[in-house]
Amino acid sequence: MDKLKVLVVDDESRMRKLVKDFLVKNNYEVLEAEDGSQAVDIFFEQNDIVLIILDVMMPKMDGWQVCKEIRSYSKVPIIMLTAKSDERDELQGFELGVDEYISKPFSPKILVARVEAILRRTNQISADEIIEAGGIMLNKAAHIVTIDGQNIDLSYKEFELLSYFMENQGIALSREKILNSVWNYDYFGDARTIDTHVKKLRSKLGEKGEVIKTIWGMGYKFEC
Repeated sequence: MDKLKVLVVDDESRMRKLVKDFLVKNNYEVLEAEDGSQAVDIFFEQNDIVLIILDVMMPKMDGWQVCKEIRSYSKVPIIMLTAKSDERDELQGFELGVDEYISKPFSPKILVARVEAILRRTNQISADEIIEAGGIMLNKAAHIVTIDGQNIDLSYKEFELLSYFMENQGIALSREKILNSVWNYDYFGDARTIDTHVKKLRSKLGEKGEVIKTIWGMGYKFEC
């Protein structure tokens, strides 16, 4: 299946890279534009962009102008990014047909979750991303985990951790790799954070908790 194509528009290269890295890690193809004028050119050159992440404050043509221009031709989903948290800006965005409105600074992981929610809503991605292993069923779209049909109540981070383990079955994962993948590459935490979460996750999984094996001196492995 071809990767879904997202256009990221921001005059800050660091911000574009941050957003791009997370989208690429989640299997999207990313196009970049550094100003509004370039964004409009790229959008009309390509005919398969499924979503636009658009900064408000930009040179040449701001986000509002870009949104108006594109909305006159297309209903492609648009997420607006802004440094402001002014209610009037937000209302203006929705009046122009913006699908989501996110204020900076934001969590890249939350942004990716919003992207996926919008694309599910517009039927661009499947709503049934289900992983099953060792009697555990994890539904990524619905954010539900069940064991023998019974729902297991996990925190957001426990769900992310279990999802990461199940997607990497049989692979030995170091604590550093888990931190980078589940807690973001900009997380400067202690490896004991992982041990604490694994302990809680095993407890909530009950008898199934034994599928998460400890690899002494290294990390963990999900093995049925």
